[in-house]
Amino acid sequence: MSLLRFLGIKAPERSGVGETETVRRIAARLESLPADRARHLAAFAYVLARVAHADLEIDANESEQMERLVTQLGGLAPAEASLVVEIAKSQARLLGGTENYVVTREFRRSATAEERAGLLDCVHAIAAADGTISAVESAECMRIAEELGFTREEALAVRNTYRDKLALLRRH
Repeated sequence: MSLLRFLGIKAPERSGVGETETVRRIAARLESLPADRARHLAAFAYVLARVAHADLEIDANESEQMERLVTQLGGLAPAEASLVVEIAKSQARLLGGTENYVVTREFRRSATAEERAGLLDCVHAIAAADGTISAVESAECMRIAEELGFTREEALAVRNTYRDKLALLRRH
């Protein structure tokens, strides 16, 4: 029994199976897209914001890279992509640990293998946007990879393409 039900409070109705408030909030701003596509892009943008916020700071380079990726891969106008990214960043800051796994799992459930691989590459690109992938960002990328269903070896192969950006491997 859920805590809300135990206290006599009815949980809010959900419009989609497994859909989170984060995904609903972002998807609502994508009115021109079919609902499934909007939810998919919302989850994609949130996972990007998740890795950008892993070190508790989302810098301008990460924000710009997120907007580029959402524009290119989402087929959105720059203004629309900017709005989606701002909402995703806000949600990541507010709900971080609470929503991270649930949204990533939702993306996994609705995405093709190719889309999941593309997202894994994109989270590394976001982590590397400021020129260095910190240990915390690298660990978050690995968690995301696992949640997306990749083996450790597959995740390391993607991370290896960003090897020159890994702080752990750089000389001080």
